[in-house]
Amino acid sequence: MPLDRHAQRLLRMIALSRGGSVASPEDRRRGLEGLRLMAETPPDPAVVARDLSLTGPGGPLGVRLYDADPASAAPRPALIFFHGGGWVAGDLETHDGLCRRLALAGGCKLLAVDYRRAPEHRFPAPIEDGLAVARWVAANASQLGVDLRRLGLAGDSAGAGVAAAVAAQLRDRDGPSIALQLLICPIVDVLHEGASRRDFSDGYFLDRATMAADLADYLPPHADPSDPRLSPLREASLIGLPPTLIHAAEYDPFRDEACAYAERLEAAGVPVRLTVHPGMIHYFYALPRAIPYAFEAATAIGAQLRAAFAMEC
Repeated sequence: MPLDRHAQRLLRMIALSRGGSVASPEDRRRGLEGLRLMAETPPDPAVVARDLSLTGPGGPLGVRLYDADPASAAPRPALIFFHGGGWVAGDLETHDGLCRRLALAGGCKLLAVDYRRAPEHRFPAPIEDGLAVARWVAANASQLGVDLRRLGLAGDSAGAGVAAAVAAQLRDRDGPSIALQLLICPIVDVLHEGASRRDFSDGYFLDRATMAADLADYLPPHADPSDPRLSPLREASLIGLPPTLIHAAEYDPFRDEACAYAERLEAAGVPVRLTVHPGMIHYFYALPRAIPYAFEAATAIGAQLRAAFAMEC
């Protein structure tokens, strides 16, 4: 498919606004927040959000609980969500709109994790935080109104890689049990060199220099980039992972590794459903004012979530 015309216009705007050098972590954070202000829609009042806190491995750890049906007393399916932003940028605010859309369309609760970011906190801090939140949700399921039979992990971009790593760690560490994964434009192999990395790493929202800077900020000295907690595609075995929904974008540098992860899951006997959104770029799903197709994608993802959660009843 041709590049979506709305995405094309957004990419032209981004190209005009960028300087010639790689932005600092602080500037990358401000840039993503500015993109939210420009391209997100106002918060959907149908979804109630509540900020909570727990004690994580590095101190207080924030979680934002979204609920589109707060009057319901029955335990509900839930997603633990990890935001994208290259492990450096992104936070609860940049992904607030996306989380609201997913909770509403998916008919579930959603717990967005304010995990520690690089360079202040390097790998594997986000995975450690994710494990802590999963265990906290399991221990407090009744108070949170969560049905533990229908607990999922989700994320976008770098956060999707964190979700996949947490899923594998929970599999290997006796749970809690995870019913499904939702991975949106995931980064699951930081060493990947597929065609999409070559074709779309310049001029398609993310560029090579920024990706390299994010990884350099995230990795501590002497870290192994093939560590499966960083590159879940390199797990020795994917057997026993939860059923997985993967959403990729046609013009995304990370498209090919998302497809490769889906292929490996299928080969391991894991139920997997891969959707490649035609004409779309990385992060399209979080920019509905700039790329209206984001609404259609949220509806499609929500329908898949509802069906997957219904199978767990």
